[in-house]
Amino acid sequence: MTTRQGPRAGGQTRFGAGKPAQGRFGQSKGGAGRRPGAEAQDDRDGLTILYGWHPVSEALRNPKRALIKLLATENAALRLAEEIGVLRITPEIVKPGAITGLLGPDAVHQGLYLEAEPLAGPAFDALPDDAVLLALDQITDPHNVGAIVRTAAAFGVTAIVTTARHSPTVTGVLAKSASGGLEHVPFVVVRNLAEALIELGERGFTRVGLDSEAPETLDAVGPRAPLVVVLGAEGKGLRQRTRECCDVMARIPFRGAIQSLNVSNAAAITLYALMPRA
Repeated sequence: MTTRQGPRAGGQTRFGAGKPAQGRFGQSKGGAGRRPGAEAQDDRDGLTILYGWHPVSEALRNPKRALIKLLATENAALRLAEEIGVLRITPEIVKPGAITGLLGPDAVHQGLYLEAEPLAGPAFDALPDDAVLLALDQITDPHNVGAIVRTAAAFGVTAIVTTARHSPTVTGVLAKSASGGLEHVPFVVVRNLAEALIELGERGFTRVGLDSEAPETLDAVGPRAPLVVVLGAEGKGLRQRTRECCDVMARIPFRGAIQSLNVSNAAAITLYALMPRA
């Protein structure tokens, strides 16, 4: 069995260094007619718009999320008071139609609408020694990415690395699938994934790419830290350049008739197999 050793070239552009990268992941423009979901980037001063119970309640619990304006129906405000207690922002009580008018008729807002500042991602040089990252190679389906975010939050992933291009543009659907996970897993947005993986390798990260035809199994690789798991889009998989920047290509050892999984399910299995045990 062989492994693919990524390059160790020097002089690369440093990603995640200096000012934290803004998580533009899946941001979309505001206004009526926005597709349903839970977070969208508004046209006004780069605000983040969150709506729906899980996204809004998790944002209210997140001290890193700067809050600007909260609209809530009377029932939703009572539920927030019962489950969260004293809020960091006073809600403006409105009728459900007022929120529907802001978001469009298809948005499932559950009586909650929040304007907030976007969250910033960490710098690579600020990552802990035992960091576990997910790197997404042109995964663009917002349902899949949202489910990956939810999985990452469940496993305590440090951050998700994605590119400025070839990322989802429908943040509402993404956030709805993430079910509040966006508040717990920051994004680091980079210009070039391969160069970012090279830098992470130089910082001591083991870079494991997932491939259904790889010679190594996840069991053979075993838990590692610091670690970056590299996931490719369903069907296309990892690009060749991305593969070349991985230390190991590994597969899930399936035994049944179906030899593939949804990428978010594959991410969950891979994290369980490779994350260091507490």
